[in-house]
Amino acid sequence: MIALSCGGTEERGRGFYMIDVTKLNDSVITINSDLIETVEETPDTVITLTTGKKIIVKESRQNVKNLVKLFRRECNSII
Repeated sequence: MIALSCGGTEERGRGFYMIDVTKLNDSVITINSDLIETVEETPDTVITLTTGKKIIVKESRQNVKNLVKLFRRECNSII
């Protein structure tokens, strides 16, 4: 399941971009892609947020990267 949520904030003129990813237990969570620091495959895909929190997801590293790029492109075209 893939979803997009675009919005804006006055803080530093930045928008926030949310993507849905699937945890290993099949639950879908929504994360703020602005908080993604690294995405690595070890062999599971581990997303590390700027907060230090790590999330293991079913999507591949490349898929997460493509989701962020696609959603940012779509959000920018809305404005």
